[in-house]
Amino acid sequence: MGDLEIRPAVADDIPAIVAMLADDPLGAQRESLDDLTPYFPAFQRLAEDPNQHLVVAVREGRVVGTLQLTIIPGLSRKGATRSIIEAVRVHAEERGSGLGTRFIEWAVDESRRQGCQLVQLTSDATRTDAHRFYERLGFTASHVGFKLQL
Repeated sequence: MGDLEIRPAVADDIPAIVAMLADDPLGAQRESLDDLTPYFPAFQRLAEDPNQHLVVAVREGRVVGTLQLTIIPGLSRKGATRSIIEAVRVHAEERGSGLGTRFIEWAVDESRRQGCQLVQLTSDATRTDAHRFYERLGFTASHVGFKLQL
């Protein structure tokens, strides 16, 4: 993996992050590279919340991946803390390079470091390749997820 660095995202990374979020059929419907304005206050909210970890992978000075890790304290499971991995994206030129695996391993290790007893994630039902990827990394499709658009 060479000179890959995983670090907290900074505001200057927003255009690269949004470009990766928009670089697939689902993201292209939800994200806008034409107007980055709404992403900056959202980034600020994430940056101010100690339970939110928006990170990027950087190779040779270029952002090539991103993910968000959220730490959630709770009462269930005897007061267990859990984490949620969200918005995992790898730049098209880096897919198949092992970066996705490295990212998920980083998120699991960081979850352990934060005292989590469970790591969870969701993946759109149409992303069958992603499902196989997560299963190879030890995740199980143990629940059915529901969403309500507001």
